[in-house]
Amino acid sequence: MRTTDVRVTADWLGLRESADAAARSEALVDSLVALMGRQRKTSVEDTRPDGCGAPAPSPQALVIHDLGCGSGSMARWLAPRLPGPQRWILHDRDPALLAVAEVDPPRVAADGSWVTVETRRGDVTRLSSRSLTGASLMAASALLDMFTGEDVDRVVESCVRAGCPALLTLSVTGHVRFTPADSLDARLERAFNGHQRRTVAGRTLLGPGAVAVVARVFRGHGWGVHVANSAWHLDASNPALTREWLCGWAGAAVEQRPELAARAHDWLARRTADVDAILSVTVEHVDLLVVPPTSAGEL
Repeated sequence: MRTTDVRVTADWLGLRESADAAARSEALVDSLVALMGRQRKTSVEDTRPDGCGAPAPSPQALVIHDLGCGSGSMARWLAPRLPGPQRWILHDRDPALLAVAEVDPPRVAADGSWVTVETRRGDVTRLSSRSLTGASLMAASALLDMFTGEDVDRVVESCVRAGCPALLTLSVTGHVRFTPADSLDARLERAFNGHQRRTVAGRTLLGPGAVAVVARVFRGHGWGVHVANSAWHLDASNPALTREWLCGWAGAAVEQRPELAARAHDWLARRTADVDAILSVTVEHVDLLVVPPTSAGEL
């Protein structure tokens, strides 16, 4: 799934799945469902035989490509919100995560229609221009920050060639709010964001800048881009996730700025001690719904 040597684990993805589900924009999904409904109606009308009372053809299955699917949480969240039969194609480079996705797939669509899942192992940044041919939707979650500018160009080109909308959720913005605040918060945030933009094996990641780049490239093709906030809210209601996120966030910051190690150690001790009492964290993300030029005016 990832474009560097970074690996995520099924345990981490399982820990964050409920927070992801709570954060993603339902409004963008409603817009997507409405758009697909209009497209499906037009398709049925175009193929209906002449004559009064002729039966409408059965709806074709939606073909949804989930890029960097991880353990399959995006499919489990989105499939029950989309009506009609669906064929999900889950892409990831990690066979262990694909195995998890295979054993826990979405079961039915919003209207009770069937849903099938298949997995494909590979680097999603290397999709060919034909990879999404016939797709009804391209989806991804928590992936864009690990792209380079060249990755964005290739993935956007594949989507544009396919002519399908894209729902891209939970992209980090680089902004985190802690309550109560601490004097070290801002320095650690800057260090973490620097880590997100690091260069690995000659490849410079976009990190928090990815959303703006993706939006600009799609708009350059004349596509419509719709943005919604999808922040995580971490507190004592999910202490395991909050503590794990704190450790990972501070660890990445120290990896980027080793001189912060001693102060970050003390900061982390204070923060984790407060998880069960007073600490709350808002981790800003945004979701994007991207639609072709022919549909841009319909939302």
